Amino acid sequence: MGETIQSVERAAAILRLLASGSRQLGVAELATAMGLPKGTLHGILRTLVHVGFVEQDRASGKYRLGATLLALGGSYLDLNELRARSLNWADGLAGRSRESVWIGTLHEGQVLVIHHVFRPDNSMQVLQVGAHLPAHATALGKVLLASDPYTDPARPLAACTPRTLTEAAALEAELDLVRTQGWACDLEELEEGEVSIAAPIKDHGVVVGAIGIRGAIERLTADGDPQMELVSYVRDAARAISRDLAR
Repeated sequence: MGETIQSVERAAAILRLLASGSRQLGVAELATAMGLPKGTLHGILRTLVHVGFVEQDRASGKYRLGATLLALGGSYLDLNELRARSLNWADGLAGRSRESVWIGTLHEGQVLVIHHVFRPDNSMQVLQVGAHLPAHATALGKVLLASDPYTDPARPLAACTPRTLTEAAALEAELDLVRTQGWACDLEELEEGEVSIAAPIKDHGVVVGAIGIRGAIERLTADGDPQMELVSYVRDAARAISRDLAR
């Protein structure tokens, strides 16, 4: 392997750190994590800010991933490709769970539904492809918000039902749980009597979408909690799609 450029390697390491969990990091935190002098980091950060890959919060002075980098990441995986790679697995999940399957991505702070498989029965159903759902009130949205460095839990949160999370602290605690357990649910938070369960779809470790099921509370829960068998079905489908994307 040929020689590498040290400054580029360090810049890449900074971007990885900013994308690895905490939404914002200060110079001292970055310096400690990378084992570099603050002066060296300042120079790299100034360059990353200049090209739009990193932004600095004026109030805290901390750094976060920039809008230019987000736009580049968004173009990495075309939504049509995500949908195409997910079709068979979504059909399989509908068959196993006997519930409707939804696949979504974040778009302007909401969940954009890019694929919808009807529940495999004879009930009347309406195709939801293209619909926008409130991210804080859906399992799909919670999965996506938990991995989004631009999530702002302090923004106003509208109540869809009496069980919708509308407090910033409650939503942040919920997103922490999602990050820990690797899946999310909403229990009558979008519509009364309905529950959804979702898990992240990843492309080489980066969350690019979410897949989930939605159905009646009496079918998807037991003693007030999501049925873990259904959770395992959703996570299996998400992992399978992620493996396909990584090939």
